[in-house]
Parts: sequence; structure tokens; C-alpha cells
Amino acid sequence: MTTCSFGPFRLDSATGQLRRGDVVVPLAPKAFTVLHHLVTHAGQLITKDDLLELAWADVHVGDGALKVCIREIRRTLRDDPRTPTFIETAHRRGYRFIAPVSIEAHAAAPAVTVVPSGPAVSVVSVPETHYARSGDVNIAYQVVGSGPRDLVFIMGWVSHLDYFWAEPSFARFLHRLSTFSRLILIDKRGTGLSDRVTELPTLEQRMDDVRAVMDQVGSSYAALLGVSEGGPMCALFAATYPEKTRALVMVGTYAKRVWDPEYPWAPTREAREAFCQQIRDGWGGPIGLEERAPSVASDPAFRSWWATYLRMGASPGAAVALTRMNAEIDIRPILPSIRVPTLVLHRRHDRLLKVEEGRYVSSRIPGALFVELPGEDHLPFVGDQELLLDEIERFITGAPTRSGLDRVLATILHARVEGAGLHNFLEHAARECDWFRGRALQTELDGGSTLAGSLVAAFDGPARAIRCAIALTEAASRYDVHVRVGLHTGECTIDDDCASGLPVELAARIASRAAAGQTLVSRTVCDILGDAGLPFSDCGVHDIPGMGEWRLFKV
Repeated sequence: MTTCSFGPFRLDSATGQLRRGDVVVPLAPKAFTVLHHLVTHAGQLITKDDLLELAWADVHVGDGALKVCIREIRRTLRDDPRTPTFIETAHRRGYRFIAPVSIEAHAAAPAVTVVPSGPAVSVVSVPETHYARSGDVNIAYQVVGSGPRDLVFIMGWVSHLDYFWAEPSFARFLHRLSTFSRLILIDKRGTGLSDRVTELPTLEQRMDDVRAVMDQVGSSYAALLGVSEGGPMCALFAATYPEKTRALVMVGTYAKRVWDPEYPWAPTREAREAFCQQIRDGWGGPIGLEERAPSVASDPAFRSWWATYLRMGASPGAAVALTRMNAEIDIRPILPSIRVPTLVLHRRHDRLLKVEEGRYVSSRIPGALFVELPGEDHLPFVGDQELLLDEIERFITGAPTRSGLDRVLATILHARVEGAGLHNFLEHAARECDWFRGRALQTELDGGSTLAGSLVAAFDGPARAIRCAIALTEAASRYDVHVRVGLHTGECTIDDDCASGLPVELAARIASRAAAGQTLVSRTVCDILGDAGLPFSDCGVHDIPGMGEWRLFKV
């Protein structure tokens, strides 16, 4: 039996009475039961179903009965639902008691003060969700805080914006970020409140989604914070758009998710498939929690939240598809291309992603700072989040403003063209590049010939470059020409209408090895794309003079 004190009220479980000072305040039995449960679980989101089961276990009633009960409690406590002091409504989900509570055991044990979610959550409700259009897909986002710098937060695997705030430790984490930034939260396409999609999203499409949200909120320059699988996407964004990226922070991240001799920390393909089977068999439960948050894995409330968060974030099929897509990503080739201030944070005993993976990522990024922290939790808001947040704040607030960055990550398309319709085809090819959001940079005739020449174009993502190449080879017969295309992704300099650097030279060499009507790509292009619905055939290793050996693939 306990007495709970909050504000001017005392709630006595032994007598079933609510008092204001020395005065007993009338409260119906079911209202007392609901209030007592909310108070003794201060700071936690209690779902409507849980409260209905608690107070009306033997009777089938609808939400209306609970609403009447909550209305009675608020009237008794003089709590305005528009500016609540005691009970906060989580729209369509449940209720949370937000005032500090002191709980005293009747056996005269010392009083325990419960602050439901720290000062942060007691004043922050679930932010309003907005949508940005990215192509044909609606991307959900929230904006929190009004700090002097923008910070884009990308969660790993699946996400759900509203359910971020349903777990007090996550809400505290996000609130702290918003104290020194304008925090921009995004649900990736296919997850959470964003549109579900029929095809697996590529990293390239997810970059587009971030750009769409940044444009929508008027952010031209932001720091990016990627957690786990969010790290590779943020890394690719930073390399591709250094002019938009103030700084890059990756927490508990990796470079690839399938074992190979040069990256021995990743799980094997068999282990990945075993995890996919776990998802199929147990989705709806707290899948993977023991690896991701061992310090709270036995906490019933956290297990319940995690299970709901995953279930609301994605369907079982989508979760399996995303897991498989992530397994195909390999960003090792692009890490040296990142030129923005970079911080990599990793907990020393992270059970999901080994600390060696964080060390590897940071060692490949020029000038990156690596900070190893104590702990075994993978989720950044679990465990000692303050240590991690201190590092993030120190880095973000101290990151320098942009300087003259003239080198970017780009996919270079080199098309060699031969035939009577050369000139008309080159004009058509420039229009196709524009259609696929590329930039036609150079057209050139071979020694002044009217029958042979080439086109060089740059794209900010490999998938669009490949689809443009396919369109060019399909159009070749209409213009009475033969087309050979080569693609490579890497760091290059693009100035006015000219591109220079290894990717430009290598794309030309790759094109020279293609047959008529064929598109060949480097291994780097395949690694970045992962499983993007574009089939490749391995053409083996080719010795390219002056550039070493490269494994090439046919589209």
C-alpha cells in the first residue's frame, strides 16, 4: 500500500481516497483506479486498451467510457487538457501522467521521488507531423526546437515518429538534441508515418527524401546524425552534397552488413537469413531487443514499447525486405570521399555492431574523430545517453561553417557512340540525362569524326545513372547508332561544364570494354546500390592500365 503525492494532492491506495490538503475529494471508484495506475506509472504512456482492461476487465465497453473517466479526473484535478499539468493525451493512443510524483510506502520506507521523464518530456508533447513530397512518395517529418543550427536525425532500420516520444528515454534524448539545434526528424520511406512503397528504397532515394524534407523546412545547410543503418545513408549524403552538410555524426554504425575476409565483424549471410526468419516468426514481439538494449531487455514496459514501435514502424514483410536490403549495402568505397567534419561514436561492448566497425568507418574518413564510449547498448537513448549527447553537442556546436568544397561524390556516365545519327543522338542523350536528374557535361567527337563520339554526364546517385544508361541503349536503334556505356562512382571535381578525376577516366575505360548496346559498371556502383532491383552479371576482373584491377558488372 502506498500514498502518492503530486501537486496539492495525495492519493491513498489503502483508503481509496484522493485528498487535497486535509479535504477528501470525491472520485468515482473506476476514476480512482485509472488515476492511481497513471500516477504510479508516471512518465509512461499507458494505452487505452491497458486502461480499459484495468478498470473494465469484466465488461465490454468502448473508448467513450474511458474518455468520460478521464474527463472526470481532469475536472477533479482542475487540469486543462489544452495545457495539461497532470495528464497528457497521446492522440488515439493513450495517456501519460506528466507531473513529478512522490511515492511513500505505508511501512514508513523512505519516500521516492519519481520524475516521469525529466524536465524535458514534462513540457514536450508529441510534435506535429508534416509531410514533404519526394517524387511520388510522401515523407513524414517533425521539427522540434529552434536552435541556431539545423540537425537532421535518421534512425536505423524501422522508425515511427510518434512512437519516438512514447518512450521517456527516447523523448529525453530527442529533447536534448533540440536544445542546441532545430531538430528535424524523418520517417524513411516505407516505414512509420511515411508512405509504404512497393519497391525497396535505395540509399539514393533516401537521400532524395532528406533533401525534400530539408527543402520543405527551408534548410539549406544541416548537420546529419545517423544511428546504425542511418549512418551509411548520412555518409553517402555528406559525400554527395558537401555543400548542404555542416557536419556528419554516426552512432553505432557500420560500413557493410555481410561478412567478408576484409570486414570480418559483420554477420554471415546465414546469420542474416536466420534473423529474417525471426522477424517472420515473431514480429509483433520485442524482436532483437537483447542485442540492441540489453540493459532494459527485461523491463516489461520497455519490451512492450519496443514491440509496439516495431509493429507500427513496418509490416513483417517490409521489415524482412529492409533487413535484406541493408545486407547488400557496402559504403567502404565512398568513405574516403567524405570531406565534411565527421564524428563516429561507438559503445565499447555494443552487442549488435562491434566497436571495430566504428573504428573502421572513422579510419577511412579523412580527419574523422572517433570516440569510444562505455556500455553495451546499441540504441543511443538507452544506457548513459548523457555521455553520448555531450559528445554530439560539443561536436555539432563547434563544427566549422562551410568552406570551398569543390570535390563531390558523383556517378560518372561515359557513353561511346558510333553511327550515322551521332549528332541527333547526342542531343537526345543530353535530354535523357536531364530527365534522370543528371548533368550532361561534355560531348566530344573522335578526331572531328561525324560518325563517332562520346558523352560524359554526372549523377548524384548510381541508380538514376544506370536507368539513364538503359534508356540510352534502348534508344540507340532509333537513331541508327551503337552505344557502349561505362559507369563508376567516386570523388571528382565538377566545375562549370567539365568533370575531372579518377571516376571520369575510369568510366571511359570501362565503356571501352563494353559491347555495343551494353552497360558495364564498376564494383563500387554495385556496392553502393545494394539490392535496388537492378540485376547485374559479373564480368570478372579486368586489368585497366594505370588504374589496377577492377571487377566489372553488366547491367
